[in-house]
Amino acid sequence: NTEKNASFAKMSSEGWYLAEAYLPGVPFPAPKTGAEVMTNGKYRYQGVGVEFPKTFSTVSPRKGTSEFIKVDAYMVNYTPWGVKSANQLSKLPPIEFYANFGYNAPPAMAGMALNMTTRVNQPGSEVFYYFPGQRRVRRMPSYSYDSPQIGFENQYTMDEPTMFWGAMDRFEWKLVGKKELFIPYNSFGAYDFNAKFEDVAKKDYLNPSHRRYELQRVWVVEATVKSGMRHAAPKRTYYLDEDSWNYVMAEDYDSQGKMWKVRESYVIPVAELEGACHSPTLMQYNLADGRYVLDMHAIGTGVDIKWHSDDKDHRLKPNFYTSESLRSRSER
Repeated sequence: NTEKNASFAKMSSEGWYLAEAYLPGVPFPAPKTGAEVMTNGKYRYQGVGVEFPKTFSTVSPRKGTSEFIKVDAYMVNYTPWGVKSANQLSKLPPIEFYANFGYNAPPAMAGMALNMTTRVNQPGSEVFYYFPGQRRVRRMPSYSYDSPQIGFENQYTMDEPTMFWGAMDRFEWKLVGKKELFIPYNSFGAYDFNAKFEDVAKKDYLNPSHRRYELQRVWVVEATVKSGMRHAAPKRTYYLDEDSWNYVMAEDYDSQGKMWKVRESYVIPVAELEGACHSPTLMQYNLADGRYVLDMHAIGTGVDIKWHSDDKDHRLKPNFYTSESLRSRSER
């Protein structure tokens, strides 16, 4: 599919979403624009689904305190275009991904759940959220981009998971070029589900014994918010692994041009994906507040992340991500 895409794939006339490609495969093996590089990252092969039976979405303590935000959650992410074949994007339903989250703890969030649908050619995402206190499913009208995620004290926005999450329409994407950089690589320690959480997630940083870096070539893309648009981080820089197209590092800058947040993800080869690399686990440092976010991992849970290379699981179907399905599964 990647070979076919070299002369076949194209971006939309608006320039921010993929209009045509054979998937799964790299849409632009020889990209010429920043948007094409970012699109390669969005459509990097990750199977049909990634499941987190248990994860601790974590925010480190505020300065002068020792209490972590530690959200006990589960998640499944479904990318229907990942089914092995020559899937022509224009002939598929225009879905980039579906996601389902649910929360077990802390008590203030226990029972909350959401279904998300992100479409290839539409801004934002469609999000339905179940609130147990109201016993109702509500549609969230603007829960995307830089909207703060519920329960994380404004430390984590909706477009930060997996380094970049959602639509690209609010930014201009400049291809800076390539460079060599020490990036997280073969970082199996960041996926050690049998490790003790407290041994890995220290007060101010992720234990270096569970991180690993290699010198690799990366693509560098600079994102600047478009005129007439707004975003909490008006400038961003993204670094993508040349070999696997995984987003591996990113920097956010505030309105004064000061570096604000730094993200990194941890690349590993995945046996279930026949050796393809993936990097869901995210570490984000907020330099202004002196706090970090650790998410999309299995550290301390005793249960590994699961990758699905086919769509046989009942949760890897479009009807699992409707508002009606969320309502039927939620507590009453």
